[in-house]
Parts: sequence; structure tokens; C-alpha cells
Amino acid sequence: MKTPLLILAFVVFAHASYAQKDTLYLSFEEAEKTFLQNNLSLVASKYNIDASTALIKQAKLWDNPVLLTDQTLYDGKFFRHSKLSDGSQVGEIYVQVQQLIRTAGKIRKLSTLATTNAHISELQFEQVMFNLRYTLKNDLYQSNQLLLSINLYEKENEQLKKLLTAMNAQLQAGNISQKDFLRIQSLQASTLQEQNEYRKQLSDVQSELHTLLQSIDHSFVKAILPTTIDITRPAADSVLAFAMQNNPDYLLEKANLLYSRNSLDYQRALRKPDVTVGVEYDKVNSYVPNYYGLTLALPLPFINRNQGNIASAAFTVKQQETLVNQRGFKLTNDINNALNKLQLNLDLQKSIDPDFIRKYDLLMQNAFNAYLQRQMNLLDFLDLFEAYKNTQLKYLQQQFNLQTAKEDINLLAGRDVIK
Repeated sequence: MKTPLLILAFVVFAHASYAQKDTLYLSFEEAEKTFLQNNLSLVASKYNIDASTALIKQAKLWDNPVLLTDQTLYDGKFFRHSKLSDGSQVGEIYVQVQQLIRTAGKIRKLSTLATTNAHISELQFEQVMFNLRYTLKNDLYQSNQLLLSINLYEKENEQLKKLLTAMNAQLQAGNISQKDFLRIQSLQASTLQEQNEYRKQLSDVQSELHTLLQSIDHSFVKAILPTTIDITRPAADSVLAFAMQNNPDYLLEKANLLYSRNSLDYQRALRKPDVTVGVEYDKVNSYVPNYYGLTLALPLPFINRNQGNIASAAFTVKQQETLVNQRGFKLTNDINNALNKLQLNLDLQKSIDPDFIRKYDLLMQNAFNAYLQRQMNLLDFLDLFEAYKNTQLKYLQQQFNLQTAKEDINLLAGRDVIK
């Protein structure tokens, strides 16, 4: 469906604090590009991917060989190797080199664990990116909604200022009561207070936008929004299918399940002992002058067969399987809930006459003149003023709710299923 946005009615900024020269206009595409290039949270997450990827190379490396030597110590002298006058050798030379050989494919299984962990880091990066991107777009929508609300108050304050000027002249002439004049003054003070609250909210949103975009020039960030909202509710099955393939939260749980299964495989492999193989050379301390030998070390797995770690890893797999199922159920329910909210907003949007806001705006303009000319009493004017303000604010809120309902579905789907 297509509905004119209220932005057409408030295209000019009314307050000097939002001067055009201090405004940075960005399309959603430009905002996302700046966000992806500059956001430090994303940069930090990318480094985490690089760190995890480096561990894959480390996991594939063999253990270093071990060099062992045994030297004779006597007469307070170290490493003494020489021949006596009779030709006999003084001092033993003993050298041994050992290499640990991991069995049962432990290196391969460690590499698989590291690869899965790197994939988890990538999914965590996507999770951070999608959540921050969702915040960015909602902040742009909210900033626009708050700005239009402030401009609405600005228009009302300008009208009240003119009305008070005219009423003051009437008061001096004795044509109106002091009570009526004070009521309009009170209305203006209340309107200014409400406007100030919206300004505070807008300042908070702008601050968050500057953080997301890493902007340091403090320009007012304003999204270039389309003049119409064209949203069609997608089918629940298609959104769920996209979510099962793209939702970072769900994919992260599945990756954690894969990691726990790989960890179980590795713990089972640790039951089998590793073999240490070595060669040694011994001079002048054996039945032969120069001794060469082969060493072999093999732990006997009679007591410790890694039973506890295997059992713990097995329970972790069952736990993660439950979490994946729970995440799948939650994702399905969240998508159905988000689609229902979108439909409610679409139905409400459809029920609003696009021409109603324009007519109401004209009615309020005429009401100011009618009250000033004593053609409308004070109570009727105040009721109409309050009703007009609330109607306009609710309409702006409805526009914002419709956009956020759309972004909620895109976030759950893991991609923009609704443009």
C-alpha cells in the first residue's frame, strides 16, 4: 500500500538549531556504507575473525621436537670433553632428540575445532553487524519522526505567539478577560515544555547516530526518506525459510552445536595415548664407545582414559541440541508475532484517510482565526487544539511504528525481505 508521508507537510526546518548548513543528508544506502566503513564495533569484531583464523594454522602444526643432553660434572668443571695422555676419553657425551606423534587424528580434529571456532567468530560479526544496522535504521526513522514532531510544535508555538500578541491588545482594550489570556499563556508554556522533551529525545538519538557512524563533525544527521510507504506483508513460510538460512542468532546456535560435537570427537580421540619417538647417542658411558639407540614412550591408559571430559562433552552436545531447538521455536514464534504486528500497522494505516491530516491542518488554521474573532469560545478552542496536536503526533508515531515493524521482520529474516 502507498500512503503520503507527513514529511511533505513539514519539509522546511523551523528552528535555527537545525540549520540546513549543519545538516548531513544521507540515504539509507549511504548511511549503511558509512556505518560499515567506520563503526569501531565492527572493526573490533573483524579483528576477532582474524584472530580465530590464525588459530586454524596453529592447530595444524606438529609439536616441536625435544632436545635432551646429559653432561658430566666433576672437579667443578662443566662440559669437559678431552683426551688424556694415554688416549683415553674424559667426559661423557649424551644427546637425545624426541618427537611427540599425536595419534587418532588429534591434529586434524583440533584443526576442525579451530575452523568451526573461526566460523563462529564470523557469525558473531554478522550478529553484531545486523543488530547495529537495525539500530541505525530505526534511529534514522525515529530521528525523522521526532524532528517532524518538533516542527509541529514549532508551528503551534508560532500560532500561539501571534494569538497572544493579538489577545494582549484585546486585553488592554478590555475586550477579553485576564483569565482567558492566562489560559493561552499556560497553553503556550505547556507546548514549549513538551517540545523541549522531544528535543531531548532527538538529541539522544542523534548522539547514537554519531556513534554508529563514527561522525565527529556533529552535523545533524537526517535520512533521505521516500515520499511514500510501500509495504506488502510477506508470507510467513518464506520469511521463516530465509531466517533458517540467514538469521545470525539461529546460525550461531547451530555453529555452537557443531563445535560441541567436534569437541566430543576430540575428547574421544584423547583416550588414545600419543607416542613419543626419539633417537639417542651416548659416548663413553656404555658397553660400546659410541652408542646409538631408539627410544619409544607410550602412556598406558589403565586409569585415566579421559572419561570425565568425554562425559562432559557429551552432555554439552545434548544441551546445545536443546538450545538449537529452542532457538528454532523462538524464531518461528518471533516471526509470526512480527508479521502480526506488521499486519496490525498496515490495517491501521489503511484505515487512515490520506486527506484527513491535510484537512485537519486547515481546520486548525481556521480555528485560530475563529477564536481571535470571538467566533469560538475558549473551551472549544482548547479542546480542538489538544485534539489536533494528539492526532498529528499519533499519525507520526504510526508512520514510525510501521517502519520499525518492517525492520523487525528484516532483522529476524537475516536479510531485507521487505524493502
